[in-house]
Amino acid sequence: MKLIVIGHGMVGHKFLETLLAENAAHAGQGFDVTVLCEEPRHAYDRVHLSEFFAGKSADELSLVAPGFFESRTNVTMKLNAKAASVDRAAHTVTLADGEVLAYDKLVFATGSYPFVPPVPGKDRNDCFVYRTIEDLEAMLECGSRAKSGVVIGGGLLGLECAKALRDMNLATNVVEFAPRLMAVQVDDLGGRMLRNKIEALGVSVHTQKSTLRIVDGESATHRMEFADGSFLETDMIVFSAGIRPRDELARACGLEVGPRGGIAIDDACLTSDPDVYAIGECAAWNGQTFGLVAPGYDMARTVAKALLGQTGTFGGADMSTKLKLMGVDVASIGDAHGATPGSRSFQYTDERRQVYKKIVVSDCGKRLLGAVLIGDASEYGSLLQTVLNSIALPEAPEFLILPQAQGGARPAIGVDALPASAQVCSCNDVSKGAVEAAVRGGACDIGAIKACTSAGTSCGGCVPLVTQIMKAEMQKAGMAVNNHVCEHFAYSRQELLHLIRIGGIKTFGELLHKHGKGLGCDVCKPVAASILASTWNDFVLKPEHASLQDSNDYFLGNIQKDGTYSVVPRMTGGEVTPDGLIAVGQVAKKYGLYTKITGGQRVDLFGARVDQLPAIWEELIAAGFESGHAYGKSLRTVKSCVGSTWCRYGVGDSVAFAIALENRYKGLRAPHKIKFGVSGCTRECAEAQGKDVGLIATDKGWNLYVCGNGGMKPRHAELLASDLDEATVVKLVDRFLMFYVRTADRLQRTSTWRMNLEGGLDYLKSVVLDDKLGIAAELEAEMQNVVDTYRDEWKNAIEDPAVRERFRTFVNSDAADDNVVFMPERGQIRPATPEERKQRVIPIAVRSA
Repeated sequence: MKLIVIGHGMVGHKFLETLLAENAAHAGQGFDVTVLCEEPRHAYDRVHLSEFFAGKSADELSLVAPGFFESRTNVTMKLNAKAASVDRAAHTVTLADGEVLAYDKLVFATGSYPFVPPVPGKDRNDCFVYRTIEDLEAMLECGSRAKSGVVIGGGLLGLECAKALRDMNLATNVVEFAPRLMAVQVDDLGGRMLRNKIEALGVSVHTQKSTLRIVDGESATHRMEFADGSFLETDMIVFSAGIRPRDELARACGLEVGPRGGIAIDDACLTSDPDVYAIGECAAWNGQTFGLVAPGYDMARTVAKALLGQTGTFGGADMSTKLKLMGVDVASIGDAHGATPGSRSFQYTDERRQVYKKIVVSDCGKRLLGAVLIGDASEYGSLLQTVLNSIALPEAPEFLILPQAQGGARPAIGVDALPASAQVCSCNDVSKGAVEAAVRGGACDIGAIKACTSAGTSCGGCVPLVTQIMKAEMQKAGMAVNNHVCEHFAYSRQELLHLIRIGGIKTFGELLHKHGKGLGCDVCKPVAASILASTWNDFVLKPEHASLQDSNDYFLGNIQKDGTYSVVPRMTGGEVTPDGLIAVGQVAKKYGLYTKITGGQRVDLFGARVDQLPAIWEELIAAGFESGHAYGKSLRTVKSCVGSTWCRYGVGDSVAFAIALENRYKGLRAPHKIKFGVSGCTRECAEAQGKDVGLIATDKGWNLYVCGNGGMKPRHAELLASDLDEATVVKLVDRFLMFYVRTADRLQRTSTWRMNLEGGLDYLKSVVLDDKLGIAAELEAEMQNVVDTYRDEWKNAIEDPAVRERFRTFVNSDAADDNVVFMPERGQIRPATPEERKQRVIPIAVRSA
């Protein structure tokens, strides 16, 4: 069979892969395949196109495995080959260079083209579309000359493009005709939240703007004039206002097209000609075109089956999407706008954390119809499967998106609820049953699952769900779930901790010799360092420990983007004396540091060179300060309100208790950072319910909350115990923290650890409150040892000549790092931008001791 494929994008290549693999597997008929690609390179990953601006090469974006075409004599790939016309009667395709090719079957995979509004001036120099690698290369060249850029279009591609402009360090604007961003996927509230988050990243958003014309600018290359009389000047303009199907060849040869464009196809992806198929963005099924890759892949599989004589149908596609746009989680599922008659919605908005969630349910309340998630899309996988598989909702479906409160656990749709037929990877049409079968066949890690089923090998969005299914099936089969730290230790973090404690192991070398292999790596070394510090409370920069630390712990400070470090002295409970403030200010002034109040009620000093750190610490220690452990996986801060001492609402002395708690736990090393909050009343000014450990004063004592966190995936803390006196609080917190240190996985926050605890909060209560395991006294004794053996790490460092010697920019010179360049801003300093460095601006002279 002579087969011609017009187009070699993501969908066209998926069709080739499927056809050739299935044909070989079933010893099918012979194919003579010719692929016409009008671009100069093979298919590449358009889904991750913006990564090109982050340094990913065209070769790295390629979807074609090495030797794919060279090893197949029956496949001819023609690059730079534009199809000019199709003669359906003669069964031929004529190329732009005049070559004529015959076919038995023809597949259109021509994709789409960017829509450019008919705006006068759209063809000016430095106006681009965002579609091909050649477009991106032209944008990069322009970006090297430009200072500002505008994206016309606030949809998925528009926001991806805006990220690209930000990656080029351009002042970035998004212009959108609709009243909100991503108008198709999100509702008004979601659009407002998304806009807030995008603008917080430094991108200016202009909605409800209709561009009348583009002319010469006064302060920049272009001036965009809008219908409301306003204007915007910019050096670069990128059109990303949507796509249109590439159906011009099909129209010219008389194929039927959809009412809004696109080559009309039936359920077999067959056009109005029985010898011609269409797949991907160029095709219109029931008048609908699909701008996502997953439906295109489904069409590709359908046509491959048809050509192999098998039965395959395309029945439409779910248009749910989950993306991370400029670092912001955005997801839309099913009927996100609640268009279904009788539907009802539940909404959750957290404007402080910039999170918005909405679910749409049926009028009977038993079926989930759709959802919108902005800022936190952690529930996307379970909600999507609930919609796709019509899983019955719990009695209170709103708790699927609400944070946990008052100790109540969020209802979950577990993987066991999914039928075997549930599609868990839409890109490659992989069901839950296929993943389970792969596990039963011996695939027991995610790499093996990918190799067996192809699940997770395209966009990667399904990997968390696939991993859950894999582990659940392994446990059902009585198989051990591999939670090894790395290839050098066949143990989990918890198992390594037990080996170190029981064996009295004090060094990484001893641990490696007794229980590991090889030389260790960047994963197991910090894990071992953390366990050794938690267990024996040794100084982290002792010679046998120093090489295990990452850069922050190695230099006892957080490394910043320009290679300098921050210095954060501890201010227990946020309290500091006037003399202390004066001392911090004097140090900052002497060393030319940038100062900022942190969210944890401390003063952060930025811009210290590595050679300045010991001298800065020395002066701070002399003023009564010590390390704030801002760099460590340890207790960071205990945030407090002013409490009953000053506040007219306060019922508990939150400051005094916060200081006592911070002084007690300040030396504890843990699997991840730990934050406390202590509020003097239920008005919650210290935000205790968003912390790993939170305390709220009531008329009856203290309420103890645990396992909350802010950050990328906020989680509400859960009530562990109520109406406690201070001594009982300390006893329970001792137990809780040491139990966490003993049992958590590497780099696992208390919130994630709690979510993975079998038995959940009830089990945690039984261990901490009821001493179910009989280890309470042991946990308390271990914590007391940490308290009794605490020594300030900064003081240790400056008093040990061998350690102090490490704090040099160059091993053979005392010279400072002349790559550190600052610029003045708002009366302080900031790191110079790459553009300022290129222009060789005169740096600020930074004082040294």
